[in-house]
Amino acid sequence: MLRFVIPKGSLEEQTLNLLKDAGLPVRRSGDREYNARIDNERISQVAILRPQEIGKYVEEGIFDLGITGLDWVEETQADVEILAEFPYAKTGKTRSLRIVLAVRGDSGIKRPEDLPPGTRVATEYPNIARRYFEAKGLSIKVIPSAGATEAKVPNIVDAIVEITETGTTLRQHGLEIIDDVFYTTTVLIANRKSYADEKMRKCMEEIKMLLMSALEARGKVLLKLNVSAENKDSVIGLLPALRSPTVSPLADGGFAVETVVDESLLSDLIPRLKEKGAAGILEIPLGKVVP
Repeated sequence: MLRFVIPKGSLEEQTLNLLKDAGLPVRRSGDREYNARIDNERISQVAILRPQEIGKYVEEGIFDLGITGLDWVEETQADVEILAEFPYAKTGKTRSLRIVLAVRGDSGIKRPEDLPPGTRVATEYPNIARRYFEAKGLSIKVIPSAGATEAKVPNIVDAIVEITETGTTLRQHGLEIIDDVFYTTTVLIANRKSYADEKMRKCMEEIKMLLMSALEARGKVLLKLNVSAENKDSVIGLLPALRSPTVSPLADGGFAVETVVDESLLSDLIPRLKEKGAAGILEIPLGKVVP
């Protein structure tokens, strides 16, 4: 039913992993194949294209549903429905990526307003950059860049507007960030006309739920344990949970307890639970968590 487009390039691996975790694995004949399939009755077509193009293709109705970067939705001014934000980038989980304004560290420039009129700024986001400088009332010459933007300072341009996760690459090139231009993340987008259709919207929301539940399960496990009646309160008091732990009576008068916890907590939590009288502790991996 839905024509679905997912990103090629930096977001590709993480997107394919998410779809697989959600029970929607992408099948294709090879890594260079741009046409693929997902064996699910909700999805009739799958394409893998550059994220720069996806927003407009979804806006125009060539695809009903897509995953791309919010930066490219903003850059192309694509008129689409944003259904969800996914906290991942090229390197995996992240809160947000930044598009930043950076200059040579030895330039003496500390803020955007210090840039002299006519400053040459290279960027892969010329529209975002122009809107940013216009909003600040700065007369800046924005020069589109096709890549390796950080290497163009100072011989070709005076500054850059570039996307970064940690800023490490910029620092390695002797650059200093002087302002944040735009915060971006990975987004699930829909064609507005398709989303207005009741049946298609239901399919989109179900796919969204599967994707979000797979993300929610990452880094979490189901913890199960047994505890006596006298130790129940002290053990339960140690447990973090999405909601309240599930507690069930056992035939011997004790209780079975289960809850979802962050895997990162287990190395400290399990010994403490054992000290408080927990027994039969089991750690079970999760595929999805549906709040």
